[in-house]
Amino acid sequence: MLAILAFVATLALITGLIHFYLWKRLVKDTTRPGRWRRIGGVAALVLALLVPATMAGTRAVGAFWLAWPGYLWLAVMFYLLVLLLVLEVPMAVARLVLRRRSAVAESTAAAPEPVLVGAAGTADPPAVEAIEAVEAVDQPDHDASRRLLLARGAAIFAGLTAAGVTGYGVRTAMGPPELDRVRIPLARLPRGMDGLRIATVSDIHLGPLRGREHTERIVAAINRLDADLVAVVGDLVDGSVAELGEAAAPLRGLRSRYGSFFVTGNHEYYSGVEEWVQEVDRLGLRVLQNQRQEIHARGGVLDLAGVNDVTAAGTGLAAPADYAAALGDRDPSRPVVLLAHQPVAAHEAARFGVDLQLSGHTHGGQIVPFNLAVGLQQPVVSGLGEVDGTKVYVTNGAGFWGPPVRVGAPPQITLVELRAP
Repeated sequence: MLAILAFVATLALITGLIHFYLWKRLVKDTTRPGRWRRIGGVAALVLALLVPATMAGTRAVGAFWLAWPGYLWLAVMFYLLVLLLVLEVPMAVARLVLRRRSAVAESTAAAPEPVLVGAAGTADPPAVEAIEAVEAVDQPDHDASRRLLLARGAAIFAGLTAAGVTGYGVRTAMGPPELDRVRIPLARLPRGMDGLRIATVSDIHLGPLRGREHTERIVAAINRLDADLVAVVGDLVDGSVAELGEAAAPLRGLRSRYGSFFVTGNHEYYSGVEEWVQEVDRLGLRVLQNQRQEIHARGGVLDLAGVNDVTAAGTGLAAPADYAAALGDRDPSRPVVLLAHQPVAAHEAARFGVDLQLSGHTHGGQIVPFNLAVGLQQPVVSGLGEVDGTKVYVTNGAGFWGPPVRVGAPPQITLVELRAP
């Protein structure tokens, strides 16, 4: 409970600072003091509270009705922040130009001017003073109007772009997963096992926004592949068995020649990992918890290993990743494929001579440009890479976490075809 409260407090602080910046750029800079500015301030406060309320409410008290408005605003907020930060440079240049023009105008106004001469040939001081007074009042008002117009233009551009990108992302995220086919040569793969196919899926993320229909669509897509093996590489759920057991039930229908396998992701440890391990096993998937399984196929043998997620902590079914238990004391002449939820596990896997690691977790970044931040933590964000001599394939995942939005990283199911040299 304390961990949840600390998380909510930290999230509230971060989102509060972000919303203060958004209020400054979208409300204060674009309105004059008065009713509309007050309305904008209240809206910014409500939206700032909505984000932590959604994150905590959907998990702690099952307030799933918060999910759509809260997570959609989270995506819009993210893109507004990115766009406005990008616009800071051109906006700063534009404001500097306006200030310089204002300074030039003021210096020109301060320069000596010809004296107006009346009919009798004498100066007309009242006329001069009147002109100077008008110019002094008009110049600041004119500059303020220009700055207001500039701020409103930037706000409109950022708002329309953020809404458009988010709408596109929702359509992509809620659509059917794309199929990625990849051929990966393994030096130790027996000739007879050439072409062995592993249907790989991760990050299904059953939860407040995705239910049984989502699982049924994924199972149907995998079964159409007629794969030799099925690997579900973690983050199946965002909720308890009581909440999501019915949504996961279609996994019972997965078909493959040599079996379907599952490893835990970090979200299983937020959702009651002990119950989910038992439930997934009941649905017919072999849960590889720091274990390996010999796959006898086409006259050859392949070791299929699986480790718990690197964030796991505890004992029994919640024990942390144990690479020695899963990969030690095996026949080194056999190829070994490791199922590990996070790509970063490859650094340890490489020490045990793993030929190929299949992972998820990253969602391919899910929403550009967030993929750049993911790359700071994980050695491979999407697709095929290599870590310390071990090949690592990372699938984008078939679901989403948080915002129902995917931009630049469509939902994905992967058919991995192993090739002999």
